[in-house]
Amino acid sequence: MSERQPVTHLQTDEELIAAYQQGNPAAYNVLVGRYKDQLINYVFRYLGDYDEADDVVQESFIRVYRKKEQYKPIAKFSTWIYTIATNLAKTQLQRRKRHSIFSLNRSGRGEDEKSIDIPDSRENVEAYADNTLKQEMIQDALMKMSSKYRDVVILFEIQELTYDEICAITGLNIGTVKSRLNRGRAKLRELLKDLRDE
Repeated sequence: MSERQPVTHLQTDEELIAAYQQGNPAAYNVLVGRYKDQLINYVFRYLGDYDEADDVVQESFIRVYRKKEQYKPIAKFSTWIYTIATNLAKTQLQRRKRHSIFSLNRSGRGEDEKSIDIPDSRENVEAYADNTLKQEMIQDALMKMSSKYRDVVILFEIQELTYDEICAITGLNIGTVKSRLNRGRAKLRELLKDLRDE
């Protein structure tokens, strides 16, 4: 019987998930470290609420932990984890919509909501404030968009995924992805113009 190979940060995602499937928990920890921040950023952009995004990402990693055998090497690991997170974020959005019917005063943004963009300590206060304002405007605009456009715009523009990766995550064909991306970009420009004019 061969001895378990040590895990390194130089291994690909697919090598790490394979090592985890073979019983090496250190590989799982490397994958969490590699994807946690980018998934929180993605889900936060999708939901507009940091605490909900954090919960969704934690649940995504719990599913990877418990259902590691469901991953098949025919797909990239990044596609698999983003698909899990996207589906959970959509479920959370539906749950929120159902809940909002019974809570007319819900604002959708908690007072204690945190920003996940960490300022560069070299930036001065004015530049940080300007950047924060721009980020808030973008987030407000994203939350006003239909979710079918929002998820494609976030995956392409913010997460910088390829068309093929977005197709795999969303289950859409490439023509639909490109169409939704174009419409989503146009809607985002329109919303940002409206926000600037307010």
